Amino acid sequence: MYTPGKIRIAGVVRESFVDGPGIRFVVFCQGCPHRCPGCHNPATHDFDGGYDCEIEKILDAVEKNPMLDGVTFSGGEPLCQPEAFLELAREIRSRFPQLNILIFTGYTYEELQKMWDGRPALKELLDLIDYLIDGRYMQEQRDLTLQFRGSRNQRIIDMNATREEGIVVLSEKYQ
Repeated sequence: MYTPGKIRIAGVVRESFVDGPGIRFVVFCQGCPHRCPGCHNPATHDFDGGYDCEIEKILDAVEKNPMLDGVTFSGGEPLCQPEAFLELAREIRSRFPQLNILIFTGYTYEELQKMWDGRPALKELLDLIDYLIDGRYMQEQRDLTLQFRGSRNQRIIDMNATREEGIVVLSEKYQ
């Protein structure tokens, strides 16, 4: 249940080099319906776990680090809380326009497109981000040589190019 100004999280990492390009602030949301075997963050699966965090507290922490290149929404499944992450993304865009936003999701982009009807926050959130790493983690496709992802089926989608072209465009820079 969405409460304005709050987001359900498992925790944050204030500086990460593995959750997207550059130095990143990472918000790990709580709750995931996918429950992928071999998941790197199984403690984030339970929707009743974690804690409610004020979005302003996250923004204050982002502001304190001038070295950040971007913010990553990971999980759990961030797109199970589209309204809260939309609120956070809007504030990041407004206060820190130099930062890029990346979302890790177990849904494919095509699955998300089918979910847009009746969920305007989901579409608007995807319209605000720079990168989407999509697809469930598949243990049988695990590949530790991949940049920013764990299995070969997962894609790094350049969302700015995707919106411009009207088709999925994979990031040329981060593959």
